[in-house]
Amino acid sequence: MLKRALLHLLKNAPPIGPAPKWHARLSSGPQFTEGPVLTKPPKTPSGLNIPIERRDFIHGSGLLGLGLGLESHALSSTEGVLHPPTYPPSLTGLRGSHPGSFEAAHAFARDGLALANPKQDVDHFDAVIVGAGISGLAAAHYYRQQFGNDKRILILDNHDDFGGHAKRNEFHQGGRLHLAIGGTHNLEYWQFSHTVNELMGLLGVDIKSLRAQSEFNYGRTGRHAHSIWFDRQTYGRDQLIKGCSLKGPPSASPLPYLDQFPISAAARQELRQFYEAKTDCLADMTADARSDFLHSTSYFHFLRDKGGLGDEALQLFAKACHGSWGLETACLSVAEALDEGLPGLNLVGESADESDWSYPAAFFPDGNASIARLLVAHLIPKITDQADATTIATAPFDYQYLDQPGHPVRIRLLSTVTDVRHTDQSVSTTYIADGKPRQVRSTHVIMACYHSVIPYICPELPERQKQAQAYQIKYPLMLTNVLIRSRQPFDLLGIDGTTCPGRMHAGLFLMNGINTGGYRHHLTEPGATVVAFWGSLSPPSTAVDLRSQLRASRQRMLDLSFEDYEIEVREVLNGLLGNHGFDADRDILAITVNRWPHGYSHEYLDLWDDDYPAGQAPHEIARARYGQIAFANSDAGASAYTHTAIEEAFRAVTSLASST
Repeated sequence: MLKRALLHLLKNAPPIGPAPKWHARLSSGPQFTEGPVLTKPPKTPSGLNIPIERRDFIHGSGLLGLGLGLESHALSSTEGVLHPPTYPPSLTGLRGSHPGSFEAAHAFARDGLALANPKQDVDHFDAVIVGAGISGLAAAHYYRQQFGNDKRILILDNHDDFGGHAKRNEFHQGGRLHLAIGGTHNLEYWQFSHTVNELMGLLGVDIKSLRAQSEFNYGRTGRHAHSIWFDRQTYGRDQLIKGCSLKGPPSASPLPYLDQFPISAAARQELRQFYEAKTDCLADMTADARSDFLHSTSYFHFLRDKGGLGDEALQLFAKACHGSWGLETACLSVAEALDEGLPGLNLVGESADESDWSYPAAFFPDGNASIARLLVAHLIPKITDQADATTIATAPFDYQYLDQPGHPVRIRLLSTVTDVRHTDQSVSTTYIADGKPRQVRSTHVIMACYHSVIPYICPELPERQKQAQAYQIKYPLMLTNVLIRSRQPFDLLGIDGTTCPGRMHAGLFLMNGINTGGYRHHLTEPGATVVAFWGSLSPPSTAVDLRSQLRASRQRMLDLSFEDYEIEVREVLNGLLGNHGFDADRDILAITVNRWPHGYSHEYLDLWDDDYPAGQAPHEIARARYGQIAFANSDAGASAYTHTAIEEAFRAVTSLASST
């Protein structure tokens, strides 16, 4: 149900764009004090109670019973288009895994809650698909393609919107529509298979056009391109250093700027010697031994042992991979970290070229939510009026058509599946909607949801398959989008974004310069703009192994209130922009927190996962068809990309077709 579509600087890009070299992968090391948000009871900043439009969020008040669902609502007309009163893309507050989307699953998985006498749906479907993310939506397309367009399909999803991690954020508070990415970012088109290219062609997605109409580059488009912001709560003073990066091309090396770093003289000297070094500390190793060292040694151990860095210097890099991996940098091997673009090539006799950092991205302004919308429009044409890839970002969607009786494809939101099992000649799916248990029968079921939850839902699966599914713990991710009144303070600073090594979010950038899908917001357009805060959450220092770190990060993400996130973005924006006319009380118009405790798919890591024989990796065992139940989503490919989600949907449906 997701993809990791962020800064993947990959080798062998196709002719459509420049060839990137770095493969920056897309959740311990030294910990730091994050200030009032995580380490002590949060204070109430001045202006917190100002009625900006970010309190119109579902914060649990609509939950029924044990928090098992949200009340359904009648539809109302807005600007001539029917939307529910709580039209999901425009909701602010806590989104992503929003309140009401996970409580039922936790009640059944953690507490063993049982359902009695679910109401039987009168409809029988050819296929029930669990998960309305891109993989689930693609599976519906492939099912109709392989079994017939007349087949009846029901898609169930626990969220209040379709798309899964491809989350669309709309803001209407700034005088015009502002779009932002709430999860899945861009298309790694150079990795597309024939299957994916064929679907993109069907949907009308033109990669060349998308690239030509995008100026966006993750906040690296200002006059100084790269920058690092040190905050006073962590480093003693607010200090913006422009022109350098902790993870970037040679031209952004911190070496000329180290005297400005608000750290101890000893740590600065360690960094200076590290960046100035030109050596090959592995020169006496054979090629095999060299490879083994790079893949079996922790990057932080390498920096400490070979680079001479102590804890204070290492802390600067601790969160460098929060956005792109959802992990602490200390979780990565030397090979993985260098592939990510972190420093250290100079210690192994290699160097990077400026051209290595060219990134041939293809974007929609709401990320791959536009792909999800194109799929929904393809499956349910009545939902929008003649939308195509050139207008999809701004096309109005009428959600009343998602679940219409008599339509061959129906999408039922706020429906948490709790049990799937074979019964006679069909498959029975039990789910909760409107706080009540229901049951539906179908010929096939496609599980396009997180692998780690499936063992609790499908009790009849072989134990080995359940264990393989449970192994695939996802990496946490968060994207907090903040609509501000004007981009002028950023212009005065000469930046479009910055990294924040001492804050909750590892970095931030302006969401400008994506002019695709019918949406226009040019790179230098004045007025209101969205600031995207991007990262994960550091686990406590007591979490040692990877699984405990992921579990702890996930729990911290769920434990934080909306006010905690709000305090954080206020402090960061005031600290960064306050001397250039920004006032959080006046200039923040809306806040949407996209938290994904179960974020990036589990990709195998050098330090934490075994090398599996072909066919014996956990994801390969986990995705095996079981009777009339098949398994899609990016977990089935152990790769957090949209193209993987699509490929796994095709594979899952094909496995059902070949068994029929």
